[in-house]
Amino acid sequence: MDTSLMLSVVIAVVAVIAVVAGLLIWRSRRRRNDALATKSAVTRQDGGAVGGTGSQDGRSTATAAAASQAEQAEQAERAGSAPQSTGVQRSAPSADLSSGPAGTVQKATEATQPTGPSTEQPESSDSRLVRLKARLSQSSNAFGRALFSILAKDHLSESDWEDVEDTLLLADVGAQASEELVDELRNDARITGTADPAQVKEALRAKLLALVGTGADVDRRLNADKPYAHKPGVIIMVGVNGTGKTTTAGKLARLFVAEGKSVMMGAADTFRAAAADQLETWGAKVAVPVVRSDKDGADPASVAFEAAQRAKDEHADVLIIDTAGRLQNKANLMDELGKIRRVTEKVLPVDEVLLVLDATTGQNGMAQAKVFAEAIGLTGVVLSKLDGSAKGGIVISVQKELGVPVKLVGLGEGPDDLAPFDAAGFVDGILA
Repeated sequence: MDTSLMLSVVIAVVAVIAVVAGLLIWRSRRRRNDALATKSAVTRQDGGAVGGTGSQDGRSTATAAAASQAEQAEQAERAGSAPQSTGVQRSAPSADLSSGPAGTVQKATEATQPTGPSTEQPESSDSRLVRLKARLSQSSNAFGRALFSILAKDHLSESDWEDVEDTLLLADVGAQASEELVDELRNDARITGTADPAQVKEALRAKLLALVGTGADVDRRLNADKPYAHKPGVIIMVGVNGTGKTTTAGKLARLFVAEGKSVMMGAADTFRAAAADQLETWGAKVAVPVVRSDKDGADPASVAFEAAQRAKDEHADVLIIDTAGRLQNKANLMDELGKIRRVTEKVLPVDEVLLVLDATTGQNGMAQAKVFAEAIGLTGVVLSKLDGSAKGGIVISVQKELGVPVKLVGLGEGPDDLAPFDAAGFVDGILA
């Protein structure tokens, strides 16, 4: 009895499995037939698209061509949207300059367009001057106050005059300028007799102003700000690494943006990998595009050439070119900087070459400054970190040694802590 029941159950299970298997086979055949029918219809349509030949080869070719076109369209769409999403536009390669005097090797460069929903509004020049004068008067740059405390004594002794000269030398005024100033002070009746503090201060201020140079006899304007300036005006930034050269280039771009000028920057310091990235960071904050190489260690002159070409094509007001600051040897520096200038001038005239000098280095930086002056020719000096130095006399000595004016000063780490140099404000600050 039990055996019969078990046999019946087994037969029933087998029957169910057979039925299910049959249904699955039927559904599989139906799907295959539907697919074949669809393929046949597509094949007939493709055959007509290639001229109605009906050949299998013609239909296959038409189908492959359609797929290829779709793939190309998709790739083109992705490529076209890439600059918008990444903020990078690749420029056409610069022209071959190997036949020119610079002997430049062609390099591919790219211009990075700043991205982001909003940009910063830099501080105006007038506002900077007021703030920086106040900061200068509160800084440790106080050799003027030290001079005043000595000169305010009655009937100065030889020891006092030696202290005056020592104070000037320690402030990096320079030996020649210090000697001239002491001689003039010795012959000033307002100082040699019974001292009136007000008259002493007036005399000292007048003589320091004469050494620093006032607006009447020294033109401290950037060439890009002068009437009938070239457009785009080209500024080449030079200086030893560590002086704040690249940072100053970024801050200078902000200063021009605050004046309503359109600016472009060229990252020609290709030997320091972080330099181009640093410049892009500054540019992105104020919507200033940066032309840089897409390869590490590329020829700096080719980047400068490409930047000049783009600035000209896009009608920028100012182009700022950052350069390498490796002072390996004098000949190497002269060759590299000279090449950058020559190649740039194939496209645009170079209006300005600014030397960025760290004010804290004092006279130690003068030898480097002279090498740069010989290498590329300078039109002005930017003194960075002036607030952190008691050696404010570097303003006097650098102008006397190089024969070019200090045009800009940096007094702090803030993005807008760069302003046009004001001689009267500087002297008043160190005497306050």
